[in-house]
Amino acid sequence: MSRTIRGRHLAAPLLAAAALLPACNTGDVKPGAEGLLSLVTEPSAVESATWAIDPYDADQRYRGTLFLASKPYGGDDVYIQLYLDNAKDEDSGVRAAALRGLGNHGRPEHAEVVAAALKDNDPIVRREAGRALQRLHYPKVVPDLLRVMPEKDEQDADVRREAATALGQYPDPRVLQPLIAALGEDTSLAVQQAARDSMRTLTGQDFGFDRRQWLDWLSSTKEPFAARLAYMYPAFNRDKAWYEYLPFVPPPPNEASAAPAGSSPAIGAEQ
Repeated sequence: MSRTIRGRHLAAPLLAAAALLPACNTGDVKPGAEGLLSLVTEPSAVESATWAIDPYDADQRYRGTLFLASKPYGGDDVYIQLYLDNAKDEDSGVRAAALRGLGNHGRPEHAEVVAAALKDNDPIVRREAGRALQRLHYPKVVPDLLRVMPEKDEQDADVRREAATALGQYPDPRVLQPLIAALGEDTSLAVQQAARDSMRTLTGQDFGFDRRQWLDWLSSTKEPFAARLAYMYPAFNRDKAWYEYLPFVPPPPNEASAAPAGSSPAIGAEQ
């Protein structure tokens, strides 16, 4: 199906759904805005949906998709289908925004689509895929995450970091050795820290960055996940900037950490 036909196919249900939704503020600057109030007034749901399926303007598709991905109503089925379609877009920014939507609103079965994006040519898309997989619990994607852990296979440190964090939700023996290896072999301190955090979550132990202590402990225990801690995905959070104290300016888009979609409240090994 061509991009133009796809856009027309989605247009009616998208705009019908968007027309029923109230507007709220994010601080996105509207094209052609005039005056302070119009600068901080976000696009409507109808405008965002229209941008997201624009067959001619990748920047508009990016902006519309990202805006919908950030909204609570962005989890409606019609928007989920939009993210799935835009995850195959020719523009890398649109693909990244679509993965953000699947991470924020998707269901576990969408994790395989997200995991496939770990092979994308664009590192920003791969980073967004890793981040989204922190929010979707689906054990079948463990091999995809492990594939990007070695530095020789994934040169972008941010992708490795996101994958190391995502692995912290899987009490699977396959994940332990790669995470321990990252503590001593990865050249990025951020990746090492993510691997340490995931090991601490999975095992309830903390031997810091000492790879030898981790290996000695692992060889001496029969139940490495017995003291496992609950996994909560990391979320964006920052203090207000000065201008966000002004009237009509929305607050920063802070999130709360939570358990991934599809994860079980029970703590224990999964097959």
